[in-house]
Amino acid sequence: MLARKRTLTFGAGALASALTLAACSSGAVSSDSGSAGGGTPVTLNLATVNNGQMKDMEKLKGEYEKSHPGVTVNFQVMEEGDLRAAVTADVASGAGQYDIVTIGAYETPQWGANGWLVDLTEPLKSDASYDVNDILPPVRVAISNDGKQYAVPFYGESSILMYNKEILDKAGVTLSADPTWQEVADAAKKVKTADTAGICMRGKPGWGDLFAPLTTVVQTFGGNWYDQQWNATVNTPEWKQAVTFYKTMLDQSGEKDPVSYSFNECLTALKENKAAMWADASVAASLLEADDSPVKGKMGYAHMPVVKTKESGWLWSWNLAVPATTKKKDAAIDFVKWATSKDYIKLVGQKIGWSNVPPGSRTSTYEIPEYKKAAAAYAPITLDVMSSVKPEQPGVSPQPWVGIQYVSIPEFQDVGNQCAQLIADYIANRSTVDDALSKCQAIAQKAGDAHKK
Repeated sequence: MLARKRTLTFGAGALASALTLAACSSGAVSSDSGSAGGGTPVTLNLATVNNGQMKDMEKLKGEYEKSHPGVTVNFQVMEEGDLRAAVTADVASGAGQYDIVTIGAYETPQWGANGWLVDLTEPLKSDASYDVNDILPPVRVAISNDGKQYAVPFYGESSILMYNKEILDKAGVTLSADPTWQEVADAAKKVKTADTAGICMRGKPGWGDLFAPLTTVVQTFGGNWYDQQWNATVNTPEWKQAVTFYKTMLDQSGEKDPVSYSFNECLTALKENKAAMWADASVAASLLEADDSPVKGKMGYAHMPVVKTKESGWLWSWNLAVPATTKKKDAAIDFVKWATSKDYIKLVGQKIGWSNVPPGSRTSTYEIPEYKKAAAAYAPITLDVMSSVKPEQPGVSPQPWVGIQYVSIPEFQDVGNQCAQLIADYIANRSTVDDALSKCQAIAQKAGDAHKK
């Protein structure tokens, strides 16, 4: 996701909160602080998110370790919210617990500008076999700052609507390729049964959980977090309409206890025929179409639903970066290059399955015949959406930042997390929408005031 230049700083409260929550180049790269090709044993600690593509990387790390004697890569896999808290705390404090971290497009340019990440520009550019120019341009821009690249994308994504064709066909329901939210809500009611939710949506508190899809819903309903002068615009009719719609749809057709659901839970629900539809990250399609998926070949895909905008998908990438505090910089860079190389993508296809290939990172991926065949159901629409969304203005009105499902200011993690809890309380019938939005407005305005000229 495109992000403008900004230096990341943390107030004492934000950092304290994070600390509380936290407890292909195949050639060797020599380094006084650890070799990637032999010599002194090196253990690299890698913090990553708990999803299918990252688990595949952990499965395949043995291939790297075989070709790099003495190097051991230790994976620490966490849920999304826990990962963000732990990595933010470690990197911001300079503790140096991790040699490689998985971070999003939101954090990368800010942390790079703050000097918290190793500048990867020269190591990537000087390695012709890595072919840094093959990285999808919008994604590469998103993880750069002032012309310097501070991470490499493991995969990129937008968001799409996924639905079980067999369930919808049985109920006599059809969806257009570019549906509206009302169309989807109506369809969800028609296909809901006692055992199957009509639709599964994220409700788990967190700026990267509930607010990933909900912010895009707000934007297509005409709302947004701030106006051009950084005045918070949360407590507005557009927000109320969007948030009320989201809850009503879940009440009528959604999964039970939605505030306990995020990406992995909805993925499981679709695989187990416990949900008919799901609007979420496009990367999920590769998991639904994997060889071991019980719904492989049964799924249909469409653009994210809209109301007032032409598109409402997001743009995101999960990336590998090297904290500036690591004492094993060269070995860490070497592994990062291996795990995001053309050869790694082919390795995933050959060893695990072509539908499991990390999408949205390299142009060349979409030229591999085996991948084109395996991903025929979802790859074209993924590229179409990623090319069509507008991070500069995803909603109806102009915004003073570049980004879709997040606001690219350092304070947004805290703002989003606090507001997500308020909205989750409303979804769970523990508060009213007016109370939730009023409190969120005050939280957002305090952050917005720091950016007023």
